[in-house]
Amino acid sequence: MDSSDSMKLGISKDIIELSCCVILPTYNNEKTLLNVIDSILEYTDRLIIINDGSTDSTLELLQSRKELEIISYKQNQGKGYALRRGFIRARELGYKYAVTLDSDAQHKASDLPVFIEKLKEAPNAIIIGARNMTQENVPGKSNFGNRFSNFWFKVNTGITAPDTQSGYRLYPVEKLKDITFRTKKYEFEVEVLVKAAWAGIDILSVPIDVFYPTKEERITHFRPFQDFSRISALNTVLVTTALFYIKPRDFFRSLKKKSVKEIWQTYVLSSTESNEKLAGAIALGAFFSTAPFWGFQMLLVVFFATYFKLNKVVSLLVSNLSFGAMAPLIIYFSYRTGLFVLGHDPASISFSDGFSIETAKNLGSSYLIGAFVLATAISLALGLGSYLLFFLFRTSKSTSTDG
Repeated sequence: MDSSDSMKLGISKDIIELSCCVILPTYNNEKTLLNVIDSILEYTDRLIIINDGSTDSTLELLQSRKELEIISYKQNQGKGYALRRGFIRARELGYKYAVTLDSDAQHKASDLPVFIEKLKEAPNAIIIGARNMTQENVPGKSNFGNRFSNFWFKVNTGITAPDTQSGYRLYPVEKLKDITFRTKKYEFEVEVLVKAAWAGIDILSVPIDVFYPTKEERITHFRPFQDFSRISALNTVLVTTALFYIKPRDFFRSLKKKSVKEIWQTYVLSSTESNEKLAGAIALGAFFSTAPFWGFQMLLVVFFATYFKLNKVVSLLVSNLSFGAMAPLIIYFSYRTGLFVLGHDPASISFSDGFSIETAKNLGSSYLIGAFVLATAISLALGLGSYLLFFLFRTSKSTSTDG
């Protein structure tokens, strides 16, 4: 047995010990499919093949490999759907991990050891096989699409990854079972990375070899307009979710690990910012806790705190005065303040004759004007009050930094 065979035998044992398998989705790749299957079998027979509604001779070719785990269906559903079916079957068979690669011979089974070795170091990770996008025959649209995907992945997760469009990956399928996925086509490979990162699964990369045939020989099922449009739509949803749910959630989770005393000590008493800056951060948060920007308070607070170089943590904490049971009270007092400012008698707004446009206008104007007046009053009161307390009980710092 030469060193190559010994290495393959070792990887095969590792794959078994780590409860890992290989998932191979395929759609109309009759020319390369059997060669790819044979190359994988040199390392492991733990192979799940998903025939995603192929219309060529794929089904006939697979009938000669009945000893393998094969899922086949008539209607093409998309790569994402095929992968999701593969993940479900892998879990049913007791696997904890699955390596996915394409059946067009672009990926090389000889890179399987790279994923297995990385898995030993990082068992809580999706491992992406990062391609060399500068090599010969790489399509220009692939380079652009990859940079586009990498950029939005970082926006959504804060994680830098060199190749978020690579389909050669290792997934911890057991850890993915509680995550809800919505997409079925190529955009799934973006969705799964982002949602996995949000769930606390590490996203790592390893270098791999990749084969790109010449333009004349290249076969691709990626439809630039349709698939790029779906990926763009998905990114819009993911960015919105990240801004309005994931990032605030992660922020408050980090604060929950600290006591009020620790937060006060870290972000106020030990802050390098001046008393004026800290009081300004409190005033900013107080204004947006009451002003009528429901659903956008956090985004606006972060924007203005960054713009004015105020402590973002302090501003965000104060802006949450309007959450929970306080929200109805703030709305009520905003409305009453508006009535007072406008000189309206509450009794003058009546529903005895039904809900008219005039009644809606009176209610709306009273609330909006009152909310801005009340927000300004609370902001000034808390800002000036906190400045006085800082002046009396805290040594002012000479250096101000962006919080």
